[in-house]
Amino acid sequence: MWVCLRQNCVIDDATGAEKMNYEDFCHIASECTEQMGSKCRRFFSPSNFMKFEKDESGRIAILPFYLYVMRMVSLTQVRIDMSELDEDSDGFLQPHQMKTYISGLIPNLAQLRDMPEAFISMYCCIAAHKFFFFCDPHRRGKACIKKLLLSNALQELIELQEESEEEVTDTEQAENWFSLTSAQRICDMFLALDKDMSGTLNKHELRAYADGTLTDIFIERAFDEHIGRGKNGGNGREMDFENFLDFVLALKNKDTEEGLTYLFRCLDLHGRGFLTTADIHTLFRDVHRKWIDGGNYELCIEDVRDEIWDMVKPADPLRIPLADLLSCKQGGTVASMLIDVRGFWAHDNRENLLQEEEEPEEE
Repeated sequence: MWVCLRQNCVIDDATGAEKMNYEDFCHIASECTEQMGSKCRRFFSPSNFMKFEKDESGRIAILPFYLYVMRMVSLTQVRIDMSELDEDSDGFLQPHQMKTYISGLIPNLAQLRDMPEAFISMYCCIAAHKFFFFCDPHRRGKACIKKLLLSNALQELIELQEESEEEVTDTEQAENWFSLTSAQRICDMFLALDKDMSGTLNKHELRAYADGTLTDIFIERAFDEHIGRGKNGGNGREMDFENFLDFVLALKNKDTEEGLTYLFRCLDLHGRGFLTTADIHTLFRDVHRKWIDGGNYELCIEDVRDEIWDMVKPADPLRIPLADLLSCKQGGTVASMLIDVRGFWAHDNRENLLQEEEEPEEE
């Protein structure tokens, strides 16, 4: 198809881009159908041509169209592969089926080919968990295949198909949840926190997460809301590795609906479905204590509370429900300010941080 597109396009004199008008588009459709069969015909519909940006002569660039076809073919292949694993043909995958899919994908992903064999099982667990965090929000133990196909997580995983043309730093790799660097770092983090080597984390051990910048009240609430009782036969609660993955994903994705929903349950101290000024005061008191212990300037809790109200602008001036946190587009920042002293510091120094980011660009 790429050869057909290039042989029948015209070069834009101004930009040098390879383009085609609708007449070219129809001619290429006929050539492709002759050479490759009728399956490719569906990509050459009038409505598909209209999806792409046109220049003043009504032409579209061939590269975006080709990338679109590649993406559609890739998604179709993924859907076939996933459907083969869907044993009861209900359109959903369970976690063990998703792990099997990811395991089969590893040899085809350039950046994962050298994964140690002993780590594959753990990697599949970590990778599959992100899909279920976002595609199974009600924790039913199954995720819709259509939802999996449309998820950002799938795109993030497929990115690892590309060979790295230049050296990628550990920091850059760690940004992709599915990279080998990221998966190993999460495992190492859990093992480092698990001081008694029990395979689970208690509240005291979890407090060391992120260099101890998270507040005690948030850690308490995370256990109250997201960890079942009596995992070890007693009344105490312990966070296993899968619960830990939920915890990490929520903190890494505070600006998403799924991440913020997880955190909101922790912030909602009385389980009423909304936050009051008293809740904000109680939550921020722990941040304030860590802020002062860190040698920072004195600040007024009431001022911070008012600032949060201004950021969210709730429909009801006396309460902040989850819907308002999501719609204000600053819910992740608000959550950071209330649970993490480092998150509050970043908000307090946002202008300086922005300036530092702009300076290298100017240089």
